[in-house]
Amino acid sequence: MAIKCSGSGREGKTIDVNNHVLVLGGGLTGLSAGCALTRSGYGVSVIEADATVGGLSKTVHHEGYRFDLGGHRFFTTDQKLNQFVADLMGDELITVPRSSKIYMRKRFFDYPLRPANALFGLGISTSFRILSDYAVERCRRILNQKDCASLEDWVVEHFGRTMFDIYFKVYSEKVWGIPCSRISAEWVDRRINGLSLAKALKNAFSKVSGKKIPTLVDEFLYPRLGIGRISDRLREEIELFNTVLLETRVEAIRHAGGKIQDIVVSSNGQTAVMQGNQFISSLPLTYVIRMLEPAPPPHILEAAARLKFRDLVVVAVMVDKERVTDQTWIYIPETAIPFGRLHEPTNWSAEMAPEGKTLLVIEYFSFRGDSIWNETDEGLVRKTVDHLERLGFIRSAEVCGSSVVRVPKAYPLFEIGYQELCNELYEYLSRFANLHISGRSGMFRYYNMDHAIESGIKAAESVMGKVAGPAELLSEEETLAGCEG
Repeated sequence: MAIKCSGSGREGKTIDVNNHVLVLGGGLTGLSAGCALTRSGYGVSVIEADATVGGLSKTVHHEGYRFDLGGHRFFTTDQKLNQFVADLMGDELITVPRSSKIYMRKRFFDYPLRPANALFGLGISTSFRILSDYAVERCRRILNQKDCASLEDWVVEHFGRTMFDIYFKVYSEKVWGIPCSRISAEWVDRRINGLSLAKALKNAFSKVSGKKIPTLVDEFLYPRLGIGRISDRLREEIELFNTVLLETRVEAIRHAGGKIQDIVVSSNGQTAVMQGNQFISSLPLTYVIRMLEPAPPPHILEAAARLKFRDLVVVAVMVDKERVTDQTWIYIPETAIPFGRLHEPTNWSAEMAPEGKTLLVIEYFSFRGDSIWNETDEGLVRKTVDHLERLGFIRSAEVCGSSVVRVPKAYPLFEIGYQELCNELYEYLSRFANLHISGRSGMFRYYNMDHAIESGIKAAESVMGKVAGPAELLSEEETLAGCEG
């Protein structure tokens, strides 16, 4: 269905797309919601500002190479969700063994922890301090039940001070760009729920123990042609009966009487108004607050303004050799090295690069406007290749291509107090009976891929609980016809 827009003014042509559910955002969450609704017979329009779907979970195509924005695996202990993805992807899914390393102190260490590797790499005295610190913290915890407020508090309690100083502090501050004392413990508790030094050690000797802790799993599912294929398949399912609008940006969300009335969108310099009965949003929570018309009260706007996001710059370096590493991820908690993590997509699937070639994908955690974000693509590639060469991964002569992708608002920034701000925004948005917020950015939560998909499906189920589907309407009409007869 073509959408005609007017070229001037905010009040462009009003469009009734005959789809009573508008899904704002075409990432994994929005697409999962759209797919679930489409399969249940609902009319849906998914609206995405980018030229492709997937958000952070997309696969970039560059001159015969493919790479994800940071490398995303699919793993879940929810069998229903696992079946949903398996049915969606069919034989595209492969099982990938996980093998990850930490590079620090000019050595590679196993991740998750392997005692022998840590002992010989860090030395007996440091390893002893790690275990002693952990034992002290466990005793202190038993004697003094104190709540953990920050990431620093949480890690020290679960791993000890020495392990925090050696690894967690440097890496976490590189990722988030703020001191660990300001990062909320709620986030880290959810992120690596159930993990402690004791469990990491137990997992090192008994693989069974880590099977249900996502941080410790040793294999995961992955599409042969990149993680973005999950988003592509969801889009294909939606477009069997409904619409996905790309390069269409939501400019305003208009409401009256406790309900969202319509949205203003722009595309190719033109504006339009789209109407719907139900609205699902996975757009950043702060965006939604700012786009509401009439505007929310000042204290709500202020709460939204205090929530921040971390941005991401991805540098892909194409290499004229078959393989560089044998690892799934390599984490780099070193202040002298500007990037935080790298992975080699061909270790996930050989089809991510032309035959005989490979690529490395490097993640720079950034804030828009900082030196990394503002660096030219050429400068970033030179910096990246220089460090990769110093680390012994490649020689500059082997580089045969590159690509740089900047990802704004990649991760919610979980500063202490963020949950109270979010609760204030949730409470305000709950007054709109036909608005459903979901997803990582939409809820300002740390979601892995499985959580993002699940969040979209739950949003769709919420809509279904409020609006009768076609089958329900038909049944009702047949009942009435029977009574009249």
